Amino acid sequence: MSRIGKLPIVIPAGVEIKNENNLITVKGPKGTMSQKVDPSIKIEIENGEMVFSIDENSPVNLKQKQAFHGLYRSLVNNMVVGVSTGFQKTLELVGVGYRVSNQGNLLEFSLGYSHSIFLQLPSEVKVETKSERNQNPIIMLESCDKQLLGLICAKIRSFRKPEPYKGKGILFKGEVIRRKSGKSASAK
Repeated sequence: MSRIGKLPIVIPAGVEIKNENNLITVKGPKGTMSQKVDPSIKIEIENGEMVFSIDENSPVNLKQKQAFHGLYRSLVNNMVVGVSTGFQKTLELVGVGYRVSNQGNLLEFSLGYSHSIFLQLPSEVKVETKSERNQNPIIMLESCDKQLLGLICAKIRSFRKPEPYKGKGILFKGEVIRRKSGKSASAK
């Protein structure tokens, strides 16, 4: 049995969950999300809790069922948390002349290249940029979909990956980069 799969999901107030033919739909104040669940997993909703269990009669092998057990419980839990409270990520641009601005969901980056980089974000993601004097520019992203938010953060970080020699790049807020000494330190 999966240790994560055994944990019940507590359904907060204001969140509705429907299960129709192994399609779970979660509706809350921040939005609506749905996830298809493998038929080898049984779902029971009672007393404000949702419990996942393995269907012993399904033809899928046991290892695969156990993997699905934890996976679908985590995916549905992320949906419940997302539609009730949402997820937030904060990115920081570290480097001389690095700038970011937004018009609605269109981000414009100036990252030391010869051209600006434009990124159109999906409508499910709310974005806010902050540029203050003598501080690094900050991008604050918010969404009810944890997977989409992580994908967008990875895409933004790919424009300028954090590098260990000068410490420049696009970092998560509070992320620490292990610095390396350059050639001069090893030449002695």
